[in-house]
Amino acid sequence: MVIASSKPMRQQVEEYILKLQDEIVSAFEALDPNSTPFKRDSWIRAQGGSGQSCVFAIPSSEDGAAATSTSVLEKAGVNISLVHGTLPPAAIKQMRADHASIPLPENYPGGLPFFAGGLSLVVHPRNPNAPTVHANYRYFEITEPETGKLLAWWFGGGSDLTPTYLFEEDAVHFHTVLKKACDEHGTVFFPAFKKWCDEYFYIPHRAECRGVGGIFFDDLSEGKHLRLDDTEKRPRTPAEIFSLMQTLGNAFVPSYLPILTRRHAMPYTPMQRRWQLVRRGRYVEFNLVVDRGTKFGLMTPGARIESILMSLPETARWEYMTDLGAEGTEEGKLMEVLKNPKEWV
Repeated sequence: MVIASSKPMRQQVEEYILKLQDEIVSAFEALDPNSTPFKRDSWIRAQGGSGQSCVFAIPSSEDGAAATSTSVLEKAGVNISLVHGTLPPAAIKQMRADHASIPLPENYPGGLPFFAGGLSLVVHPRNPNAPTVHANYRYFEITEPETGKLLAWWFGGGSDLTPTYLFEEDAVHFHTVLKKACDEHGTVFFPAFKKWCDEYFYIPHRAECRGVGGIFFDDLSEGKHLRLDDTEKRPRTPAEIFSLMQTLGNAFVPSYLPILTRRHAMPYTPMQRRWQLVRRGRYVEFNLVVDRGTKFGLMTPGARIESILMSLPETARWEYMTDLGAEGTEEGKLMEVLKNPKEWV
């Protein structure tokens, strides 16, 4: 049962993602208590808003090389941002393509006030047998300049898994936990969000997916369910969609930590490490060439570049005509799934 709160949605989102960030960072630190703790870095946006970046990175040696470490993680970040300001007419025009409720930009030459709040995380483990994971949950609203009346709002987010080596039981576990979370709010959500994820996290110039998928949704708002079945047309209130987002956010730790726990101490070879770095190169290609969120962030005035590029791995590799990933190999087993996405549950 969803109980609507009297607090403004932006305040509810802020309180939730601050709590979720702390829970996720604490879970990683508890898994590897002898390693370097996450660096907690609070910041203020001059144009309006603030955030906190919680980043794990092993310090480098004096010559710039990464320090030797036995830590579970190699690079990770769990970031939140709570920003507000004014959308210029050009941005309003672009957003109207998906949000007809937004007023015409010519009616607001001075722009429209906005608020955006969300949590974004990326974790790159050290061991090639342990998969990279990404998650993001966010809320966006636009208000009328004079009255503060809410003109448009929507939620977005998701979580996806990017392994270097394919352990099918890991993919099944990850998708099973996410499906169970989605199903608490309706059986229509998981199949729609899973398909959306496979289509979004795709590298066109490589003709392959970034990973083995998960869930992804964007622009979810009242009376508008992109890619959802026609039988689920009933309007959903902000409280209902926020409840869905919270259930999915709360599912992150149980979806991923058991996988990391059973993989991080497995033995691995230099060749497996090499393949891990090649795959991380593909991760970089997606984030910088394809991902809309990264490109939007880099173009935003006053953007905090360090937080935006936190998602990139500490090290990556680009080999010319690599000989890895051939059919019949463990690396090829992964490539088959990346080129032909599977239904895991």
